[in-house]
Parts: sequence; structure tokens; C-alpha cells
Amino acid sequence: MSWQARLLNLWLRHVEKPHLARVPTPEKLRHGFERKARILFHAPRGTAARPCRLKAAGTTLEGLSVTPQGAAQDRVILYLHGGGFVFGSPETHAAMVARLAQEVGVRAVLPRYRRAPEYPFPAASQDARAAYDALLAQGYEASQIVVGGDSAGGSLALGLLAELCAERAARPAGVFALSPLTDMTHQGRSFMSNRRVEALLPSDRATDMGRMYLAGHPPEDPCVSPLFADFTGAPPIWLTVGDREILLDDTRAMAERLRSQDVEVSEVIEHDLPHVWPIFHNVLPEARRTLSDLATWIKALPGWQGES
Repeated sequence: MSWQARLLNLWLRHVEKPHLARVPTPEKLRHGFERKARILFHAPRGTAARPCRLKAAGTTLEGLSVTPQGAAQDRVILYLHGGGFVFGSPETHAAMVARLAQEVGVRAVLPRYRRAPEYPFPAASQDARAAYDALLAQGYEASQIVVGGDSAGGSLALGLLAELCAERAARPAGVFALSPLTDMTHQGRSFMSNRRVEALLPSDRATDMGRMYLAGHPPEDPCVSPLFADFTGAPPIWLTVGDREILLDDTRAMAERLRSQDVEVSEVIEHDLPHVWPIFHNVLPEARRTLSDLATWIKALPGWQGES
């Protein structure tokens, strides 16, 4: 582990984790994360980040288009940001996604999906599907799209794929998820056993945000817990998580279920790295390595071997 990771874990554990545990309202969570993201996260030079509109079937969704220099125009990453379904935005995650898009050599789109508690389930899931359909409406083939997300956004990415599989609709070339939330029942052992060693997420706050999102909806429903969904016929899936995260078992169980359904899955478990560590790519060498490894996986997908 790098010295940067050791220092980052100390800062997260003693500053950010207590802060997340005590912030009283979603509005303050959102404001604080937006402000810190502007200070801490920076996209590669030459990246163009512009507002965009995603239109499909009478629905218009706002979003952010992130385009590195020299990006190919025939492939795109659809990225769903994390934040417990309550906070986070395209802007908070744009720098990390820009770094990944630069390594892959393509454009990325981050939709501004609706968040809880103002818009509980199924609003975010509906917006994820609308964004995917909008890219198809723009002329992309499904095989020219890779879908990804982190934490709650990873849940949305996997949930979107499960929906497409259930409908036997056109599926993306691949799906990836960073520290994904896959089980809203929180039955994984790590949710409790890792609560003290987890560097960032307070388990009680994660439960609270889940309640805001569900608003009484059953947490075992595959539409909100992709761990219980059917992924028969899914494209390759790439998952990563830290071994001290409370969501460790969400990835382990998800990978096991995918393999049982004959889905090609890459499962990467890193030691003592914090929740969604790739977002700290400006300071963390492990974050840059993970994004580089993910980019290599994406570029190896069928139809994605074009020039970067």
C-alpha cells in the first residue's frame, strides 16, 4: 500500500466518516460533496465537459458530456454516479470518469438522474434506462456502449443490465461497477463485520439513505437489489471493491451469482483501499492503476479494440 493510501485512509476515517455520520440533511450532504469535489478532483488537461440533453421516447434528461482530446466518436461510456441515491452528481464524478475516458479514448456521458428523498424508487432507475435509450436514439449501437457506476450508481448500472436481460433487449458491450451496492437488505456479513475498519461509509447512514430511496419498497426486489436479479445472457461484467468496505460482500455475492448464471465476470478485491477509491485518482497511485486496469478491460471488449 502506498503512503498516500495510508494518509488518505486516516483522513477519511477521522474526518470524512464522522462528518457523513452527523450531516443532518440531504441538502447539506450534497452541498458539502460538491464543494469538496471542486477542490479535490481534477480532470486531465484538454478534457471538455459540457452540459448535454439525453432524449428518448418523449423524455428529456439533463446530463454532462465528458470528452477527452482525440476521443473516438463511435463508442461511449454511460456512467451513473454514486452517492447513496441521495447526493453526488455528474460534476462530483466527472474528473474520475474523464480520466477513465481518456485512457479508453472515448466520450463519456453522466446523466443527472433524480435523487431521493424527493424522488424515491423507481425514479433513478427510470432515468438510467432513459439515458441508455437516449444513446441508442442518438445512433449508437448497444455494442458501442459500456455502462458503469460506483456505489449506488453501480447498483443502477447492474439494475439497468438486469432490466435489459429480462426484456431480451439490446445489451451494452459490458458493465463495470466500483464498490457497488447490490443488496439493499444488507445481509452480507461485511456490512456489520467491517463497520469499524471501513474508512468512509458509516453503516447507519448507508441504511438511512437506503430507506429514503426505497420509501417503503421491498428491499429484496431485484429491481432495487441486483444481487437477486437474473443476468442470463449478460455481457462481461467487471467488479471491484476494497476488502475492508462494508459493501465487500455485495461484490463477492454478486460475482458468485453472475458466475452461477454463466456470465463472464472479473472480480477485483483490493486490500485496505477506501470506498470508490478511483475517485481520488489525483493523489492516489492505486486509483490510477485501477482506472488503467479497467480501461484495459474495456478496450478488450468485442468491438472496442479501435484506435485510442
